[in-house]
Amino acid sequence: MGAACSSGKEQLVDQPKQVAATKPADAPAKPAAVPAAATSDPPKASADQAASSTPQPAATAGEQSAGPKPLKVFLIFYSTYGHILKLAETYKEALEKEEGVEVAIYQVPEILSPEVLEKMHAPPKSAHPVIDPHTLDQADAFVFGFPTRFGMMASQMKSFFDATGVLWQKGALHGKPASMFTSTASQGGGQETTIMTAVTQLAHHGMIFVPAGYAAGGVMFGVDEAKGGSPWGAGTLAGADGSRQPSEAELEAARVQAKNFATVAKKLAA
Repeated sequence: MGAACSSGKEQLVDQPKQVAATKPADAPAKPAAVPAAATSDPPKASADQAASSTPQPAATAGEQSAGPKPLKVFLIFYSTYGHILKLAETYKEALEKEEGVEVAIYQVPEILSPEVLEKMHAPPKSAHPVIDPHTLDQADAFVFGFPTRFGMMASQMKSFFDATGVLWQKGALHGKPASMFTSTASQGGGQETTIMTAVTQLAHHGMIFVPAGYAAGGVMFGVDEAKGGSPWGAGTLAGADGSRQPSEAELEAARVQAKNFATVAKKLAA
């Protein structure tokens, strides 16, 4: 009896397993799988592919010929007896030979009266236009030329810088490169200090001073003749009576300075 009951329990326990394992005969068959290509949307073109396949309007002749924006340089000078004028025009010619450089030359306003200039035996002013200090923000780079007055820039150039206060308030000249050149009566008359003390004007505007260095090489090292110029910038000697004119060595140093300044200024403007 016990064995029979035990056998019956085992059959009852095993029965659900057999039922669960048995698949109904009338269970519907699974539908055949549909190929993915038949149910999925065709792949969409990427934005880049769509843009490349869209016809683009042909470039105009002006767009095809337009190149990089030229570096716009303002060369600003003051000259009493013509020495700085000569250096300025030489500097300008050298700058214009550099690719991608556009130069506008200006003189600063004269603050001495015609009567005083006549007593100083100063020649007439050049035909170059007078600079408006409020237009300086139109330039990308600057070159300033001025004679010395006791080791500092002439008051005419200082008066010009004094009129740039509005640009200083706006920070309009910040980060723009500038270079300088000068003239003195003698070698010890301020060839270095005239430019050195003028750099303060650039510093307050946040401008970048680009010195000449010794790029001119031999013309700066020779001691066989008196000449102006220093690592601070090109220069010339006028003589005690102003009769001496810039020598070829001094002009060559100005040309080299102009070439190197153009290279640096274009890099800064890029």
